[in-house]
Amino acid sequence: MTARHCSQCGSRMVLSMIDLRQREQCPACGFIAWRNPAPVAMAMIEHEQQLVLIRRRDPPLAGYWAPPAGYVETGESVPEAVIREAREECGLEIMLDSLTDVYSRADIEVLIVAYRTRSIGGHLIAGDDASEVGLFARGQLPAQPAPVDGTAMDCWLHEVILDVTAPWQRIDNQ
Repeated sequence: MTARHCSQCGSRMVLSMIDLRQREQCPACGFIAWRNPAPVAMAMIEHEQQLVLIRRRDPPLAGYWAPPAGYVETGESVPEAVIREAREECGLEIMLDSLTDVYSRADIEVLIVAYRTRSIGGHLIAGDDASEVGLFARGQLPAQPAPVDGTAMDCWLHEVILDVTAPWQRIDNQ
């Protein structure tokens, strides 16, 4: 059993087998609390022929370099969230070029949608979730070891960062 209460009628939720999965359900009104991953928008920003990375101030992966990213808010599309997050975290106005990839894992409660983008204005500055911002040339990305005592989210996000920045690890990639 869980300690959560139904958002519809206030009764205590219970775990029920629904569609072959354990889900929280209200025994009084039948409401099912569907657990869906929260979408996160990520911007791979090219600025002055270099990759923009922020040093994350907060978990997950506090202290690591990563592309600007954040939750998609109600009332905005994923592309709008990518643009907003770039502005908030590194001060740049961007244009989306292409979808890079979508990342998910069954035991992680977020879904990352990564876009390749380029700057079209603004001023590079560490924003709300960044302790600093950096520009990195191809082949010059900072070495970042896998987190030793990290959470599942830390380890997965580290893998995502390695994957989305892989084209920037090689000097020959245009």
